Amino acid sequence: MASIEYRFSDNISGPFYVDSNCIACDTCVGIAPQCFRLTSDYDHAIVVGQPVSERDFNLCREALACCPVNAIGDDGSQ
Repeated sequence: MASIEYRFSDNISGPFYVDSNCIACDTCVGIAPQCFRLTSDYDHAIVVGQPVSERDFNLCREALACCPVNAIGDDGSQ
């Protein structure tokens, strides 16, 4: 499970985030490219856009569930 205390600082603020467990596998980007991107050095993924529609929320939840290392979190603030 992702930990907010290990959240990467380059995530955009909001409920979804990627933490330091990320292995840059690109799974989240494949599922929700409007919300996730790999960093320019391909070190890890970050949240670049928080979901605004129900569809986007569902895709972010799917990315969270599919992350092989549980590096995506939802702080429940929305």
